[in-house]
Amino acid sequence: MSRIAVCPGSFDPITYGHLDIINRGAKIFDKVYVCVLNNSSKKPLFTVEERCQLIKEVTIDIPNVVVDSHKGLLIEYAKQTGANVILRGLRAVSDFEYEMQGTSMNRLLDETIETFFMMTNNQYSFLSSSIVKEVAKYKGDIRALVPSQVEKALWEKSTIK
Repeated sequence: MSRIAVCPGSFDPITYGHLDIINRGAKIFDKVYVCVLNNSSKKPLFTVEERCQLIKEVTIDIPNVVVDSHKGLLIEYAKQTGANVILRGLRAVSDFEYEMQGTSMNRLLDETIETFFMMTNNQYSFLSSSIVKEVAKYKGDIRALVPSQVEKALWEKSTIK
């Protein structure tokens, strides 16, 4: 049986924190689907297509990573891909409280799909897409937070200039 994981998120934009989880997950699982979800409670800067393209660019050297998007329930996507694990990154205790709710609901919907929590590297424990966008908005240096492709895409967005 293959070990297949789905690593979901809004990835608006993808950061080094996200990449830390994806890279480490790719060493544990045979295949990792990085799935861009549209979080209705957030107002994204990038379209789903733009986010997928950026993720593809920055994960091109990880052969067992597949980038995709989904509009429905995460658990349905996991079933469609044959995933037996949902891979989630945690930065702090506050993340755990939020993640526990989603995990409990996913378990109720399908108890055969496990959730695997991975603590992000300490150097990225403060990092979020929101913080990256805020720093970029005020023309701050984001080179240590995101890959160069993402930095370029942020500068190209008219709302950031």
